Amino acid sequence: MGYENILLNKEDKISIITINRPESLNALNAKTISELSSALDELDSDQSCRVIILTGSGEKSFVAGADIKEFSDFGQEKAEELAKNGHNTLFNKIENMTKPVIAAVNGFALGGGLELAMACHIRYASENAKLGLPEVTLGLIPGYGGTQRLPKLVGKGIANEMIFSAKMIPAAKAKEIGLVNEVYPIEELLNKTKELANVIAHNSPMAISKAIQSVNLSDTDKGFETEIKYFGELFEMDDKKEGVSAFLEKRKPDF
Repeated sequence: MGYENILLNKEDKISIITINRPESLNALNAKTISELSSALDELDSDQSCRVIILTGSGEKSFVAGADIKEFSDFGQEKAEELAKNGHNTLFNKIENMTKPVIAAVNGFALGGGLELAMACHIRYASENAKLGLPEVTLGLIPGYGGTQRLPKLVGKGIANEMIFSAKMIPAAKAKEIGLVNEVYPIEELLNKTKELANVIAHNSPMAISKAIQSVNLSDTDKGFETEIKYFGELFEMDDKKEGVSAFLEKRKPDF
């Protein structure tokens, strides 16, 4: 499938989606959201793809936010529809993918850009990255999951400070508070992200899929129940048989 606002590259078991709107610092507009959603659907059904990396083009910006021009004249009904569509079409889809999605945050991740990164399962950032939720400076609040995912990642107090103040934080601070996992020089970021993706790609895809679903329920009353259920289900699957056999035979598993 051809895309206008994103690039899709497949490298063995790893697929890289690059948001390619450098003239607007890779801002999210409706078309970009739609194309990202379609690409994720394509990769979710591609058995050769084990891990997805999401990044932005250039060295200045991952995603600098939503394209404000698209919704500047919206009323309440259209605004709620915009947020709901974003959740259902893209942000929740990323969080609930059967395959891990790693954000390589290469520069600004603001507003919808930070929300996009937070929907991913893991975040690596470049040293020049700046992260923030500036919506209150527009008289708004984050509408693509920012008020829900940020407190889970960094705690309620820090999330409130970031949202209320609208301040950007540097990558080093983002790592300190647990918003990103690792920070690298911009020229090393993608390769370091690929290294992690390659490690993940050689583990059991079925087990990772069940792990994603279990972790996503970790703050609900169904978390432990789901973990127990999936732990049992995996005992009947080929990946478990291969993994245990490889361990006992002192060889690497072939999933």
